[in-house]
Amino acid sequence: MKILKKILFLLLIVFIIAQFFGPDRNEGDMASIDAFIADTNPPNEVHSILKNACFDCHSDVTRYPWYNKITPVNYWLADHIEHGKGHFDVSAWESYSVKKKDHKLDELIEMVEAKEMPLPSYTWTHGDAKLSDEQINSIVAWAKSVRSKYSAELKSE
Repeated sequence: MKILKKILFLLLIVFIIAQFFGPDRNEGDMASIDAFIADTNPPNEVHSILKNACFDCHSDVTRYPWYNKITPVNYWLADHIEHGKGHFDVSAWESYSVKKKDHKLDELIEMVEAKEMPLPSYTWTHGDAKLSDEQINSIVAWAKSVRSKYSAELKSE
């Protein structure tokens, strides 16, 4: 029993020390999404959905919850954001080619229609990010209309 107490005490000390360390935060400026908004021109409803359900993990603008200050949770969140931006980063939209933009919106449509995005682990703590069927239809319709614009651009090249 004495060994178990020592192990638990040691784990507590490690946990406390770990609180002084954490990953870099993804704190950008809202201006980083301006190119995406200007290029895709989402209606107000879709813009609101994107802001509530997508931008935290798919842009340089992340709203961090209070529990992000707790290690190891902050590392887990940082990993989610890194992976999210690796797949679809609206803050890097300006650097994407038209073909890549078209492909990224195709992936967005696929993931949203399959209800794979936003992730369940995100919607557990962000109830406003859980998409209704109506919201899914709005996002898909918007993304398809933007893709048709990109298709026309690709054909004219």
